[in-house]
Amino acid sequence: MKKSLSIAILIIASLYASAQKPTLKTFDFIIGKWEMKTKTGKIVERWQKHRDSLTGTSHRFNAKGDSVLTESVVLKKIKGDWHYCVTGYEKGNEGRTDFKLATSANNTFTFENKQHDFPQQIVYQNKGKDNLLAWIEGEIGGKKRKMEFPYQRAK
Repeated sequence: MKKSLSIAILIIASLYASAQKPTLKTFDFIIGKWEMKTKTGKIVERWQKHRDSLTGTSHRFNAKGDSVLTESVVLKKIKGDWHYCVTGYEKGNEGRTDFKLATSANNTFTFENKQHDFPQQIVYQNKGKDNLLAWIEGEIGGKKRKMEFPYQRAK
């Protein structure tokens, strides 16, 4: 009886913990420098933690090492909900767009803005200490598209 009660309490506690809303600490896995090699160079994301938010930048590097800032991001709470607020700097991707956290389960965080042209979703998945998978997805011209960004922690 005591054993089954202990098991029931553990199950309830784990369900309760998984149903909790994310805190700033939940996103600590993003902090640091992340790199993804591309055919023409690499993409580097850098994330820093602040008192009540995270900020990130994304740079695209060519084979010579020249870089361009492609976007900056603030991950913060707005009216009690987490938002991924991205400002793009590349031609055709200028301006700020906010994506609200829609789901968080299994170390995967999906931010959505269904009114945005593309993407409508930005997703970050914690793949362990040295790996991070990000992707963007949505529809363009009625066709579903998905672009993945498998990052590795930079040394």
